[in-house]
Amino acid sequence: MAHYAQIDENNIVTQVLVVNDYYEHTNTAQDFLANELGLGGTWVQTSYNGRIRKNYAGIGYTYDATRYAFIPPKPYPSWLLDEDTCLWNAPVAHPEDGKFYSWNEELQQWEIVND
Repeated sequence: MAHYAQIDENNIVTQVLVVNDYYEHTNTAQDFLANELGLGGTWVQTSYNGRIRKNYAGIGYTYDATRYAFIPPKPYPSWLLDEDTCLWNAPVAHPEDGKFYSWNEELQQWEIVND
């Protein structure tokens, strides 16, 4: 089974659907979704394992054709895009001490949750 994301005119993912392998192997999946099912729009293949377009598409993700990637929404204004993974990273590395943290955007730091 193949997975396809529908993107709107701003390249934002609006839905993700599974398509039978028959359509994938005959290269007609986009046509099947847009025309035969009557869903219209533009459909771009995605995959759970990240082998296609770096990240599995989710609703609200952006499809960047230049990077050939689905990029999740930016969680905080200060976070930076990793060009290799197309995922967002905090400007300060997440502590690796086994504790639970949440990001404090105002203070630009990680804070322990339920210590």
